[in-house]
Amino acid sequence: MNLKRFFRGPWIWILAVALMLIIGFRVFDVGGGPQPEEIDTSTVVEYIDQNKVVEAEIIDRDQRIELTTTDGDIYEAYWVEGQGLELADKLQESKADPDSELKGYQVSVATTPIWTTALFSLLPLIIIIVIFWFIFSQMQGGGSRVMNFGKSKAKLITKDTPKNTFADVAGADEAIEELHEIKEFLQNPEKFQSMGAKIPKGVLLMGPPGTGKTLLARAVAGEAGVPFYSISGSDFVEMFVGVGASRVRDLFEQAKANAPAIIFIDEIDAVGRHRGAGMGGGHDEREQTLNQMLVEMDGFDVKGGVILIAATNRPDILDPALLRPGRFDRQVVVDRPDLDGRRDILEVHSKGKPMADDVDFAVIARQTAGMTGADLANVINEGALLSARADNKVITHAVLEEAIERVMAGPERKSRVMSDREKKVIAYHEGGHALVGHALPNADPVHKITILPRGRALGYTMSVPTEDKFLTSRSQMMDQLAMMLGGRAAEELVFHEPTTGAGNDIDKATNLARNMVTEYGMSERLGARKFGTANSEPFLGREMSHAREYSEEIASVIDEEVRRLIESAHDEAYEVLVEYRDVLDELVVQLLEKETLTKDEVLEVFAPVGKRPARGSYTGYGKRQPSDRPPVRSKKELAMLNGSDVRGSEHEERTQGSTGDEGEQA
Repeated sequence: MNLKRFFRGPWIWILAVALMLIIGFRVFDVGGGPQPEEIDTSTVVEYIDQNKVVEAEIIDRDQRIELTTTDGDIYEAYWVEGQGLELADKLQESKADPDSELKGYQVSVATTPIWTTALFSLLPLIIIIVIFWFIFSQMQGGGSRVMNFGKSKAKLITKDTPKNTFADVAGADEAIEELHEIKEFLQNPEKFQSMGAKIPKGVLLMGPPGTGKTLLARAVAGEAGVPFYSISGSDFVEMFVGVGASRVRDLFEQAKANAPAIIFIDEIDAVGRHRGAGMGGGHDEREQTLNQMLVEMDGFDVKGGVILIAATNRPDILDPALLRPGRFDRQVVVDRPDLDGRRDILEVHSKGKPMADDVDFAVIARQTAGMTGADLANVINEGALLSARADNKVITHAVLEEAIERVMAGPERKSRVMSDREKKVIAYHEGGHALVGHALPNADPVHKITILPRGRALGYTMSVPTEDKFLTSRSQMMDQLAMMLGGRAAEELVFHEPTTGAGNDIDKATNLARNMVTEYGMSERLGARKFGTANSEPFLGREMSHAREYSEEIASVIDEEVRRLIESAHDEAYEVLVEYRDVLDELVVQLLEKETLTKDEVLEVFAPVGKRPARGSYTGYGKRQPSDRPPVRSKKELAMLNGSDVRGSEHEERTQGSTGDEGEQA
């Protein structure tokens, strides 16, 4: 326990006041001993005459007498004018001689010492003074005190604070290189000043949540060896007007007084948001804080050695004045790690943990495409928790794969009980995803299929890309659409009606198709144009407007194009499933038996399935070169080629109960 913190806290004063009260009670015997019974003075005289009094004490201040009788009883009587004249004569004699004996009993006159009387009178005043002194001392001390709300809440990282270094950061080599230069300037500024170079006044770390922006800032603090002030953007803004600006001034004054130093502001978008945001703008407290920050950054001494590092995952909403050269000169993007970066991050977080010999971080890195550093740290931690729960001594590769699934989809829900028909529907649904994805040339390879509920999913198909992708072509998006709709197409093919299980697939497919039309210019009818709602973000500093930049006719065409893309992908998925229906049935048999199929087991079932021809390439505005891929046929056309109507064939299978037979075979 920190004794300095204890003596500076309120507990020491609470204990002191309690101790003073206890001492006061002891001195004045408040509430101590038996309570005497009150009698009148005539009874006192009677007890005296009958020689029943052993001891009498006259308390002159209260005009009260306390008696102890031969029976051991204690009585008290108050002097009342006109009563007990005989007692008054006796009292007069006892006052003259306190030690005189009167009819065999001792009479004493109690007098209160002067210091006790003074202490008793001043004790309440002393307690009040101590309480007020404690309150005002709290107001004057520390950044969290009442009267000191204008002081900065920044935490100073000292030499005693546990440090991170660049060795603890992986998967962000470019960002480390940029920040390493900041460290060199703080340690050796003459090297740059001799060349006439000016060090950046501010460095803005931008990137998605969990990519390690705060960790990079802590690494700079550990490497630089200079005072490091850390504060969150929300700590500047309070309910009182002018508090944020006052804290900004105090923070920069502290940094300049201890230069060279680093100031780190996490989540700077809390105060750096575009000015004038919202309905009608306004000059609110947050804008005053931002204005003061702009002034402080622009007023830096070039040779002062004070550098501001800030982190945000919303650089699009920051005020332009904050991003101009001279304030945040450098904007370092801390993006999601690539394949090599994920492997390095996994190795960093696995240090100090017992890993089995079969763990291959390269394989784990391929299975975690798109994950951030925080996600990967969570995977390793989940693996350690699962191993400890099972009383294993090491973390195996299988446990890490289970941890990946827990992070991506949630824990396995073994307690959920489903009927045989629901299991069959889920098996065909997931089998449809996997089969369509395997048959299309641009879809990611299937890594795992399961019909066990996990998280909010009743089952899922895991596809793992062979390499990181930074660009996506139209053909790849069309194959992604077809794979998304493969589950619904399988339900329609086998059970002749869709279920609610395809709701999430339809949502993702609709968003992807709409982005293809409105964002990426991949519509044959609309061409390479971007369609969006103008001024759609009024609360980011833009004026409110509901006007669209395109007509109702164009909006109707957009809806038609989105529907055409979805229907085309759906028909292609249906065609693949019709062509390889026997493979789909065999896959469902395996799923119902094993519930989970690995990559090798899936490839064994898909051995008869061949890849469909690649799509034709585009030459611009909807024109594309000829392709060997056969035209996609709709469900109705496929049924007509088989010599029956879709509705008729559906009715026939329902009446004959062939769906149940197929289910038994599957």
